[in-house]
Amino acid sequence: MRMVRLAMFAAIVVVIGGAAYSYRGDIAQRLGFGASASEVAQAGASPAASAQPQGRRGRLNPGGAVPVVVTKVAAKQMPILIEAVGTVQAIASIQIKPRMDSQIMKVHVAEGALVKEGDLLFELDSRTLRAQLGQIEAQIRKDQAQVAQARRDLSRFEDLLAKSAGTVVSRDTAFTTLKAAEAQLDADEAAKAIVMTQLSFMEIRAPVSGRIGSISSKAGTVVRVGDNSTNSVLATINQVDPIYVAFAVPQVFLPEIRAAMANGDVQVNAVVGDKRQSGIIAFLENSVDPLTGTVTAKARIANASEGLWPGQFVKVEIVLGIESSAIAVPTAAIQLGPKGPYLFVINDGVAELRSVTVKRAQDGVSVIGKGLEVGEQIAIDGQLRLVDGANVTIRPGAPATPSTASSPPRG
Repeated sequence: MRMVRLAMFAAIVVVIGGAAYSYRGDIAQRLGFGASASEVAQAGASPAASAQPQGRRGRLNPGGAVPVVVTKVAAKQMPILIEAVGTVQAIASIQIKPRMDSQIMKVHVAEGALVKEGDLLFELDSRTLRAQLGQIEAQIRKDQAQVAQARRDLSRFEDLLAKSAGTVVSRDTAFTTLKAAEAQLDADEAAKAIVMTQLSFMEIRAPVSGRIGSISSKAGTVVRVGDNSTNSVLATINQVDPIYVAFAVPQVFLPEIRAAMANGDVQVNAVVGDKRQSGIIAFLENSVDPLTGTVTAKARIANASEGLWPGQFVKVEIVLGIESSAIAVPTAAIQLGPKGPYLFVINDGVAELRSVTVKRAQDGVSVIGKGLEVGEQIAIDGQLRLVDGANVTIRPGAPATPSTASSPPRG
C-alpha cells in the first residue's frame, strides 16, 4: 500500500514539473524574473538594450509607469579643467642663525608672529665690538692728524728745495712719510668697516616678510657660529604671501598645458573645502619624471588671508580654457554598463537607453562628447528603475543646484 502512495506522489510531481517547464516563460514574465522569447529576440537586436546591465533588459515595468524627474539638455559654459593634488610650499623658507659668537640679550618677536622685512628679531651682546669700534675710531683720528702733519712737512721741504735751501732726499723722505700715514689711515678705516659689519650682525633682522616659527633660543642663551645642533637655528621664517602650490600632472596633459601657457597666463585654483584661491602657473619642470610619468609644476598664488599653509595638501584645478557651448548633464544621470556609460532619454513618456561618450566630469557635472543633443530630455532621478522602452511619468523635482545649473568660469 505504501509503495502505491509513493508511486502516485511521484506521478503528481512529474506532471506539475512538466507543466511548469512548458509555461516557464509566462510564469517568469508574471513574476518579473525574465522575458518572453520574442522580447528577448527584440532586446538582442537593439544595441542600446544590449548595453543595459544583465537582469534589467526586457523587464517592462510590471508595476506600471515609472515616475522620474527630467531635465532638458542645454549648452552651458564649462571650464576645461585638469585636476590634481598639490602641496603648499613657502616661496622662501629661511633659517635664522647667528653669524658671530655672542649672547642673546633680547628677543623682539613672539613665536608664530607675522613679520615684515627688516623687523628686528634678536639683539645680541655687542659691548665688546663697540669697545673695539671706539679704539679704531681713536686710531683713525690719530692717523688723520699724522697725515695732516706729513702734508705740512712735505709742503715745507718742497718750498726749501725750490729756494735751494733743502735737499731732494729730505723732500722724498717727507713724501714717503705722508704716503705711509695715508696707508695707515686707510687700514684703520677698513678695520672700522669690519667692526661696523660685525656690529650689524648683533641685530638680527627679518630678511623677508613672512610668518616666523617656534623660537628655540631665549634671552640669555649663548649662541655660536660653529654649533651644528638643532638649537643653532634661532627661528625659521616662511614667506607665505604670495605662496607656491606644487603639483604633478600626467605627461599626456603636457602638450595642452604648454599650448595654454604659450597663449598667456594659465589660471590655477587651489581648493580648500568650499574656498578657492586663484593664481597662475609660475614654473614648469624641464623634464618628465620617468618613474611616474608626470611633470611637476608650481602655481604662484596670492595668500594675504593665509588660507593656504605650508605643507598643506590641496585640490588643484588647472583651467586650460572655457568651453562656451558644452553639453553638460548631472553626473548622477549617467550609469555604467558593459558597453560603457549610458543614460535615459525621455521621448513622449517612453525611456530610451542612450549610450554616450563622457569627455570629463567635474563638481557633479559631466560634459558629454557624443550621444546627446541640445533640447533632449533626460532622466536625472528615478532612472535606476528604468529599462529601455519603459513607460514613465514625469514628476516635478527639486530646484536646480549649482552642480546642475550652468557653471560659470572660475576666477
